[in-house]
Amino acid sequence: MNSLPLMAAISLMVLSGGCGLLGQNEDDAPVETIDIKGSDTMVNLALGWAEAYQKDHPEVELAVTGGGSGTGIAALINNSVDIANASRQIKPEEIADAESKGVTPVEYIVAGDAIGIIVHPSNPVSELTLQQLSDIYSGKITNWKELGGDDRPIVRLSRESNSGTHVYFLEEVVRLGDSENETLFSANTLLLPSSEVIVNEVRQNPNAIGYDGLGYIPDDLKIIAVAEIPGDPYVLPSIATVNDKSYPIARDLYIYTPGEPTGAVKAYIDWILGPAAQAIVAEQGFVPIRFTP
Repeated sequence: MNSLPLMAAISLMVLSGGCGLLGQNEDDAPVETIDIKGSDTMVNLALGWAEAYQKDHPEVELAVTGGGSGTGIAALINNSVDIANASRQIKPEEIADAESKGVTPVEYIVAGDAIGIIVHPSNPVSELTLQQLSDIYSGKITNWKELGGDDRPIVRLSRESNSGTHVYFLEEVVRLGDSENETLFSANTLLLPSSEVIVNEVRQNPNAIGYDGLGYIPDDLKIIAVAEIPGDPYVLPSIATVNDKSYPIARDLYIYTPGEPTGAVKAYIDWILGPAAQAIVAEQGFVPIRFTP
């Protein structure tokens, strides 16, 4: 999936401290702004939603920015955003922090996503287990020849720690879903600021391995098939394999509001959960949720 042009993103962003009256539209009617912040995985999806919604609702201005799931949740906790996008679920300690400030986070699952493991197309390795991925990213496996590949050092790429994708990958892949496992990323893992930067690095480095949301993986990179345990089938990520739960690195995508939404925010969330917005989810390579037309 390609990023939206910079000007397209800028055109949907306005300066606002929260949901409220901002100005007037072409018909001199009041314009209400909804401030949306968070997940970089979701930012293009959020921009696509905003662009489509504003065509039919000129009375609403949607201000969309990224910065990572942690940034969006921090803004939610401080009650400085109307909607926080997150590619991970809010943590209990974050809920407690919010509630201590008089904010009650309300959660909505708005899409599904698969995390694809990507390598350079010249890399002969095509299949990995979750344990092998954990061993790669924790530094136990350091050379592609240990996995049946060429005698080359493995260059590990990851999102930065503020990213919800980073947190999900650490908990579900590096730590294999074990809440008592304290394994960390190898110290020489390169922490990169966006999905696009990971894609570009893998594209030019035959030694690299990275991970990205399925909607961000271009056709010119090789996607690794993953097995949950040795002996299980190796499965490639897709909408079908997320829905049938055969692909082992899949997750929900969330939005959070500071309390039960009302007015324009509620109307917008209702639209996100409906067929028009979920069609955009599929168009962008994510997994639509089931909805009742």
